[in-house]
Amino acid sequence: MMEFVVLVDQEDTETGVMEKQEAHLKGLLHRAISVFIFNSKGELLLQQRAGGKYHSANLWTNACCSHPRHGEHVHDAAIRRLHEEMGLQCGLKEIFSFVYKAQLDNQITEHEFDHVFVGMTDEAPIPDPNEVAAWKYVLPKKLATEIKEHPEEYTEWFKICFNEWGDKLFTPIN
Repeated sequence: MMEFVVLVDQEDTETGVMEKQEAHLKGLLHRAISVFIFNSKGELLLQQRAGGKYHSANLWTNACCSHPRHGEHVHDAAIRRLHEEMGLQCGLKEIFSFVYKAQLDNQITEHEFDHVFVGMTDEAPIPDPNEVAAWKYVLPKKLATEIKEHPEEYTEWFKICFNEWGDKLFTPIN
């Protein structure tokens, strides 16, 4: 099934729709969502992307990353994709958004207006094996060390979000 993304400008105003892989090959700015899930211990849920993904396969990233469908509110997309990818349902709160552009493998350019959500649950994920190879909970301090020592093991958007926006990410759970 062909998937589409919502193309946007720098203010997140919709400018059209395009097939997802084509938008990534052309590096066009499109709307995205990123979900960060914490447990009651303050640990962050990470997923390792499945090996069959067309980019960033087998890399570690936040609990859920995806794109809203045309006409779908970003909050609804975050709830839907968290359930589809990780089998989790919990309350989510949008805490910020940002634009980034990163060159990835397979001639892919991620250029996204990313809406970032946080949530908290102690439920164990039941991930979709087509999306997720593995998962783990990690304390943010330990994760910061792991990212510094092995940056090649993490997705570009996750490193940007964690390193540049960590103060906003971790404030809601303190």
